[in-house]
Amino acid sequence: MWSDPVVTRFIGGKPSTEQQAWSRLLVYAGHWALMRFGYWAVEEKASREFIGEVGFADFKRDIDPLMRDVPELGWALVSRVHGRGFATEAVGAVVAWGDAHFKSGRTVCLIDPENLASVRVAQKCGYREFNRTLFNNRPTVFFQRQAGEIN
Repeated sequence: MWSDPVVTRFIGGKPSTEQQAWSRLLVYAGHWALMRFGYWAVEEKASREFIGEVGFADFKRDIDPLMRDVPELGWALVSRVHGRGFATEAVGAVVAWGDAHFKSGRTVCLIDPENLASVRVAQKCGYREFNRTLFNNRPTVFFQRQAGEIN
């Protein structure tokens, strides 16, 4: 999935190498071991195939202080399922899990403003824009959500 330019277009802008994808997987496992939250694999029920990942992380990004130390939602799906509602369903389930597990109830996410599909998913799941800036020299929109907020 991470070597597909369609998937990575708005996430870093270029396909990941095998080493980068492996490092990402290790970071995900480390989140569960150390933070008690992280990413889940997304599986298509009908085929039982892996179709993506969704979850929360704390990447300690050097960004807006309002995003620091707050669980950051993220998701990516294989390109063959884009536009079929899987992202909204998976993100909604993970957000509900976050509502039940994060004491502050506040979560955030960052999205490339040209990634309109992901912006819509975030908004459907209750996220609202709170800042626009550059991150890694790319335009970025920051979104936030309080537990219980839905569109």
